[in-house]
Amino acid sequence: MPPISFQDELFRQLPVIGILRGYPLVSIKAIVETYLRAGFHTLEITWNSPGAKDSIQSLRNDYGDHLNLGVGTILTRSEMHQAIDAGAKFVVTPIVQEAVIKECVENQIPVFPGAYTPTEVYMAWKYGATAVKLFPAEIGGLPYLKAIKAPLSDIPLVPTGGISIENITDFLTAGVFAVGMGSQLFPRDLIVQYDWKGLEMHLIRLREAIKSWGGHDQ
Repeated sequence: MPPISFQDELFRQLPVIGILRGYPLVSIKAIVETYLRAGFHTLEITWNSPGAKDSIQSLRNDYGDHLNLGVGTILTRSEMHQAIDAGAKFVVTPIVQEAVIKECVENQIPVFPGAYTPTEVYMAWKYGATAVKLFPAEIGGLPYLKAIKAPLSDIPLVPTGGISIENITDFLTAGVFAVGMGSQLFPRDLIVQYDWKGLEMHLIRLREAIKSWGGHDQ
C-alpha cells in the first residue's frame, strides 16, 4: 500500500492534520494505533517535543504505509533536514520562514507555513506553500477566517487552533484545505489515563461528524 498523500481521496474525505506535542514515544505509539483504528491518517509530530526525531523515525518504520507523517514547529533549515532524514513527509512551521518554504518546494516536500495577517498569508503562498496554516485560528475564529478568504480566495488555508467537534463542520463549509487539531483531537485527560478506548470513541465521533457533513468536496 503506497503512503497516503494530500492529493488522495482518503485525505479529501477526512482533511484533519492531527498534532502531537510533548508525549513520549510509548504514548505516541498507542495514540497512533488508536488514531489509525478510528480512520484517521495524517499526523504531525512537533519538533519541540522530547525525542521528536526518534519518534518520527520509529513511526515511519512501523506505520509508514498507513500514516501520512509530518513534522511541526520547524523554524530552521537545519531542523527541517533532520526531520526529513528521520522520515517526515511534510513540514509545518509556526511562522513564515522563507528559506524553509523554498527549500521544501525545491525538494517537492509539502510545506504548511504558519501565518496570521493577510500579508503573511500572501507571502507564504508566494514563496510556494502547499497551503497556509492560519495560526492561531482561535484568535478571530471563523469570522476572521472568512474575512481572510474573501480577498485571498485562491489561497488554500489550514486553520489551526480552536477547532473542535462543535465547530469543525463550520470551518470545512467555509472552504478550507484542511484543519489542524491538537488537544481538541487528542484530549490530554484521556491520554494520561491511558484510556485508548475513550480516545477511539472520541475520534470516531469527530470522524462521523465530518462524514455526516458530506466530505471535503461539499
